[in-house]
Amino acid sequence: MDRATNPYTPNAGASPRYLAGRRAEVEDFRILLRRLGRGYTEQSVVVTGLRGVGKTVLLGQYQAVAADENWVAIDAEVSKNTPFGPQLANLARRALLQVSPKARWGSRARAAAGVIKSFSLTVQPDGSLTGGLDVEAEHGLADTGNLNDDLADVFEALGAAARERDRGVVFLFDEVQFLSKTELEALIGAVHRTVQRQLPVTFAGAGLPQLPGLAGDAKSYAERLFKFPEIGPLPPEAAAEALVEPARAEGVTFAAAAVTDVVSYTDGYPYFIQEFGRAVWDVAEGPTITAADARAAVDLVEAELDSSFFRSRVQRSTPEELRYMRAMAELGAEAQKASDVAEVLGKASEQVAPLRARLINKGLLYTPRYGYAKFTVPQFDRFMHRYMALDDVPPA
Repeated sequence: MDRATNPYTPNAGASPRYLAGRRAEVEDFRILLRRLGRGYTEQSVVVTGLRGVGKTVLLGQYQAVAADENWVAIDAEVSKNTPFGPQLANLARRALLQVSPKARWGSRARAAAGVIKSFSLTVQPDGSLTGGLDVEAEHGLADTGNLNDDLADVFEALGAAARERDRGVVFLFDEVQFLSKTELEALIGAVHRTVQRQLPVTFAGAGLPQLPGLAGDAKSYAERLFKFPEIGPLPPEAAAEALVEPARAEGVTFAAAAVTDVVSYTDGYPYFIQEFGRAVWDVAEGPTITAADARAAVDLVEAELDSSFFRSRVQRSTPEELRYMRAMAELGAEAQKASDVAEVLGKASEQVAPLRARLINKGLLYTPRYGYAKFTVPQFDRFMHRYMALDDVPPA
């Protein structure tokens, strides 16, 4: 068992050596691009799910599919700390230059360059985003300062340029829940424009489970433009494949009991499977990984998850927010009613409502239905039990 050949990849967004259980989602995305490329309409896709289920990995698969289908895929992560307008201007510029090198610009590409330059100067007047766009700004398009109108102009111009080259453009946005209502409204509106014009440009994204509600609040017709598939833990057979197949490729096998133990401990969550796989590989003698090896790896897995995956989230929480999450954990992993959490804390709902709102804003909780909240991270309730007792002063 050579640690240098350990085939497991518990890194944020890293593609596993064997992708299990996501074939349908990948094939649906391929069909989306093929239909749009032929001028048909089709709902785009925004994948939702908890942390660690493989949303970012799936976006990586979408990027590979786009390359196969001769589409330009532009990927980016949305951040509350990065202004979305300038980010989009830069991404649109990249997209155009990949659709067609400047030396081979046709009339549509040149017109798109003018629209993108106009948009860039609107969101960043110093001109720092216009490199490579040696054209005059297209006055009257994408220059109103209203993101809802301007972004639609950009998408329409890009789509026309892509169609001129018999190509398509797809923007792949991760962490879409961090868009403001205005920004999400503009993005949905831009896709609506391209659907109306039957142009080969769209966006696909990923984010936390509250996204369908956020999109519906931003634009009432969002559910007609997008599918919002929720991906979760892998079913037992696929979870077993995710564990066993990377090892098999290195000549290592798992005893059936070891597979059962790992799948049970991880609840089928892809990130946890990768973390457990890496740990048990490093402790096993091999060439067969046994149930005893799996048991020996549990402490290593929990220590690694606690120090990285979980702890990085509590470190940006105040002591009061930590107590709120610990009270939620006391009630279990499922969605918890706000009044029940307040009761555990010995307070009125109104007193702790600001804590709940801050935790939602930080992406640590989401609201699956009115009056309830749930952790965005699987097994976070287990971690909070390990991290602190209900009446403890939160650790520093």
